[in-house]
Amino acid sequence: MIDDPIVEEVRAHRQSHAARFNYDLGAIVADLIEREKSSSRPVVNRPPRRISEIQNAEIAPNG
Repeated sequence: MIDDPIVEEVRAHRQSHAARFNYDLGAIVADLIEREKSSSRPVVNRPPRRISEIQNAEIAPNG
């Protein structure tokens, strides 16, 4: 497996963040939601797609 310093940095950050919340998934998600709300960056929420729409998109020829 190839060592990628960027991937290693992301994993280390994820590990550090999880450790701050004692690996409690609920607390981690709550923190991420709070960070999202307090951020000035736009958040894109897309509506869910039906499976038939996804399958049709995969089958349709590229035009």
